[in-house]
Amino acid sequence: MHDPLVLPNDLPAPVDDGAARHLAGMRVPSLALDATDGSTIDLARFRGRSVVYAYPRTGHPGQPLPTGWDAIPGARGCTPQSCGFRDHYAELKAQGVARVFGLSTQDTDYQREAVERLHLPFPLLSDVALRQRIAATPFGHGAEHSFERVRLFDSYHCSRYNTNTGVLTPEMFRSVFAAVRDYLDARSQATTSAALASGGNTG
Repeated sequence: MHDPLVLPNDLPAPVDDGAARHLAGMRVPSLALDATDGSTIDLARFRGRSVVYAYPRTGHPGQPLPTGWDAIPGARGCTPQSCGFRDHYAELKAQGVARVFGLSTQDTDYQREAVERLHLPFPLLSDVALRQRIAATPFGHGAEHSFERVRLFDSYHCSRYNTNTGVLTPEMFRSVFAAVRDYLDARSQATTSAALASGGNTG
C-alpha cells in the first residue's frame, strides 16, 4: 500500500541545471491564487520575507501514484517536503519569515485534504488554472504554446525507447533547444531595446 511519507531508496536525484538562476532578485508578478484557508493570495502585494515552496503534487495514502512517477527526478517526496516545512515552521518564523506557502497545480479541495491530514500550519496555494490550460493544449513535438506567463515548448521524452525506435532523433531534440534559444535571445533583445528606449539617448 502506498505511503507518501516513505520514499524508495533508488529514486533518481534531480540535477540543478542552473536554468532558474536568473530568477534570483526578480520581482514576483502579480497573480491571484486561491488558498486553502479560503483567502486569495497575491504574492506581489506582500512586504517582508515570504517562503514559497513549489511541488508537483501530494499523494494520498493507499492510492497509487501516476505511472512512471518515481522515474521522474525530484517528483517524489512532496509530502515529506511539506512536513519538513511544517516541522521547521517555528524556526522559520523566528528567523524573520513572515509567511510560508506551498504551491502546486492541484485544486483547493485536493490541497485542503493534505493540509488537514498533515496538520500544516500554513496554507497551500493553487495554480489549477495553469494546469487546466496546459492540459487543454494538444501536444506536438516542436510545437510552441503561449500562456499568460509561460512559454511551453513540446518535445518527446528522450527515453531509450523513443531514441531506439526513432520516435525522437538527435536532430529533433536539438531543434527544440534551438527554438528555445531563439525565443530567449529575442526576449533578451526586446528587453535591452526597451531599457535603452526608456533611458533616452545618452550619446
